[in-house]
Amino acid sequence: TIVHLTHSFVLSLCLVPSVSATSLNIMKMPRASCDEAVDIESQSSDERQKAMRAQLMAPVKTATDEWVRGDPGPFGLLCFGMTTCMLMFITTKWAENNFLSTVMCYAMFYGGFGQFVAGVLELIKGNTFGGTAFSSYGAFWMGWFLLKFISKQYSSTFGGAAETGMTLWCGLWAFLTAGFFVVTMRKNGCLMTIFSSLVITFILLAGGEWNDKCHQAAGYVGFFCGSSAIYAAFAFLYKIELGIVLPGARPVAWI
Repeated sequence: TIVHLTHSFVLSLCLVPSVSATSLNIMKMPRASCDEAVDIESQSSDERQKAMRAQLMAPVKTATDEWVRGDPGPFGLLCFGMTTCMLMFITTKWAENNFLSTVMCYAMFYGGFGQFVAGVLELIKGNTFGGTAFSSYGAFWMGWFLLKFISKQYSSTFGGAAETGMTLWCGLWAFLTAGFFVVTMRKNGCLMTIFSSLVITFILLAGGEWNDKCHQAAGYVGFFCGSSAIYAAFAFLYKIELGIVLPGARPVAWI
């Protein structure tokens, strides 16, 4: 009996290390899996931190980083309004015809080139409507200057009457302005007034090629249009610089 007990005890001692080793292996397996999961989680966390760090270090575009920092809108409106009023001094017969040379000079540089530059700056800022309108009317004034200059310098060749062509020309600009007016119905009252009165001005100028009274009436409506542009320029300028909102400068949405 003592021999059997001793034999069993020896066998148990031999089996314990293997069982313990097996148990340890079993215990180690989930621990290894957990370590791998922790490594994967820490790796993804590091990647996220690197991505966040890259975003924080990347240059952020702010308003001060823009190439055009000011608003060219008031300048463009003044170019248009002042030049329009100057021309309408002659159309309404408030000024002599000899004043046309003064209007031509300002039409070239202030109403033409200046307004065209304002349009380019608006396009750079991302204002598609302002850039398109200012550039179009800036080119209009430069073309008008060239037309008058050629008519005076080469009157024998280009000085003949062209009532039909000028009527169609004014009608085409009236159509273009009407297209711009549709956009202003989601802008503000100032721009709606400018473009609606400008449409009427071009229509009256088209009729003025055949009737002097209609031509003079175009001068009055055109002067109102130019004055509206000057008012709008100062309304937007006061809103930007002083925080004062004048009538007509608030946004509208008619369509």
